[in-house]
Amino acid sequence: MEKPWVMAQTWRNLVFLHWPISADALRPFIPSELAIDLYDGQAWIGVVPFIADHTRLRFFFPFPIAGNYRELNVRTYVRCNGRAGVYFFSLDADSLLAVKAASAGGFLPYRYARINSGSKGSRHLFTSRPAASIHGENFRMGFTPAAGILEASKLERWLTERYCLWTKPKAILYRVDIAHAPWRLQNVHIEIAENSLAPFLPAGWNAGQPLAHFSGVQKTRFYPPVKETM
Repeated sequence: MEKPWVMAQTWRNLVFLHWPISADALRPFIPSELAIDLYDGQAWIGVVPFIADHTRLRFFFPFPIAGNYRELNVRTYVRCNGRAGVYFFSLDADSLLAVKAASAGGFLPYRYARINSGSKGSRHLFTSRPAASIHGENFRMGFTPAAGILEASKLERWLTERYCLWTKPKAILYRVDIAHAPWRLQNVHIEIAENSLAPFLPAGWNAGQPLAHFSGVQKTRFYPPVKETM
């Protein structure tokens, strides 16, 4: 990376849930500058719940309260100027301070939600309920990670090894580069009790069983936004 990183964060108990979807269903909701990334002609949508902690700016200690929160994001995969990365439809978090900071000026579509997580033995729970300004986008799941690290397939690497995101606030496209070690993925048994996320997509987009993976911990660094030139 040409510039030094500006923020670091640790992600814990992260679950990747992926459903195949048609590119045509996604196209109206993605900036025209971004090409929808396809694997064997297929687009994918991801739902990713996790816990974020030890959030800190470069040369600073972690934020004592706002730096620890739970997040649930809905995303897809795109390409621009020869790079492959992520485009977020929504990012829900249970820290009002973190939401205000990340969504300032409409930079990222963060929203405040009431999120709970916990565990009993090896089984984990994650639930998200919308704040008053969000209508009906609920999520409830239980999950139990399997022992052992996977030797990831080409598709699993394609879905998860993404090192930048794009966002388009105020008609300007920006890229944010992200650095972390390759994912150490595990199989995971999931039970989704409720998922009414992304209601703008065709009904039933999430009716099938998703491709699911778990990662216990991932340390990440974020770089300054870069204006994307076309």
